[in-house]
Amino acid sequence: MNSYVVTLFIFGIVVLLTAWLPMVLRRRPLSFPICCVAIGILLAWSPFTPLPRMNPLESRALAEHLSEFVVIVALMGAGLKIDRPLGWVRWAITWRLLGIAMPLSIFAISLLGWSLLGLGAASALLLGAALAPTDPVLAADVQVGPPQTGEEDDIRFALTSEAGLNDGLSFPFVMAAIAIASQSASDSGAGWIWHWLAVDVLWKLAAGIGMGWIVGRILGYLTFKVPKAGRIAKTGDGLAALAFTCLAYSATELVHGYGFVAVFVTALTLRSVERHSSFHGELHDFGEQLERLLMMLLLVCFGSVIAEGSLLSHVDWRIVAVAVLTLAVVRPMSGWISLIGAVQPRAEKAIVSIFGVRGLGSIYYLAYASGKASFDQIEVVWDTVFLIILISVAIHGIAVTPVMGWIDRERGVDSMRPMGRQSR
Repeated sequence: MNSYVVTLFIFGIVVLLTAWLPMVLRRRPLSFPICCVAIGILLAWSPFTPLPRMNPLESRALAEHLSEFVVIVALMGAGLKIDRPLGWVRWAITWRLLGIAMPLSIFAISLLGWSLLGLGAASALLLGAALAPTDPVLAADVQVGPPQTGEEDDIRFALTSEAGLNDGLSFPFVMAAIAIASQSASDSGAGWIWHWLAVDVLWKLAAGIGMGWIVGRILGYLTFKVPKAGRIAKTGDGLAALAFTCLAYSATELVHGYGFVAVFVTALTLRSVERHSSFHGELHDFGEQLERLLMMLLLVCFGSVIAEGSLLSHVDWRIVAVAVLTLAVVRPMSGWISLIGAVQPRAEKAIVSIFGVRGLGSIYYLAYASGKASFDQIEVVWDTVFLIILISVAIHGIAVTPVMGWIDRERGVDSMRPMGRQSR
């Protein structure tokens, strides 16, 4: 049988499902990512599958760049749909999650990796840094709606803004893990700390924020402020969102800044230049469609890796315990502690604390770090991350529709989003 034709046929089915499934699943306790993983498992078990059932450790570069691309597309989309202007008070819940919950999560997960899994310092820190951020891709069901739709309550805003920023802000901890792993046996001192603070923390974060603002202002001017005949907004073509994403990310990486931070800041800056243009909706719609397609392709591959079995073949009670504790204890407790004293009702704080979805960003961090240094027991780290992503996709995906529907009814809000710009 012609493998190319089979691949093309299956790709057509995947694209069709990408468009159709979100509508079918809108009111059902079953998420789009769950279906993607299930499709990947079924395809891997079928005799006609075109999927390469491979361990990501054997194709690290491919795993790194595919997950990297889908994350930056998701970050641009997350930034474009936030209507709330940036501010210390207006974003107070976000700063709490970033400044308290994320460091607590990194510390707690690293401690679990060291104590239960027997990981060394570098691998334990890598595990914590990879799993602490809320994923901007798989958390879309609990994020705000499209621009200017009014679907921006505190819960959705908190989880959207957190997911948009913590992927970049956890990068310094990944770099610290790489620095520790790169030390030779004869160089066991703490000299790396100064370089890490100066370059990986101060410079790269500053460059990410600065380049994001600069690129956002330039693109905002070209899109909304030049004479009307030459404005990008005049085209009405959402394809520009992909260009904005690539420009912001690549320009920042060229000056050795954090591109994840820059993409999200670029989107926020672009919104601030002109908040009420309908072109933001065009950008968002195209970005959402592209993100959903990329997410489905990656999760189908994720499902095929799960079905192949070699990556999870060494999962034992210790890895299962770490996975359960991470999702059921570490994230909820860290989130709850960070929101002590916040003005939101207890139920809303609980939802924000619990729905810290883990996903494709964690795969990117592991693939990236694995290519920079040699980590002890890296297979155990991969096993743990894959199991946590699988459990998170299943549990959060089943719970999100009834939970968000309940909280919306409690507040007297219609939880259904407009059909023209629906969420996953």
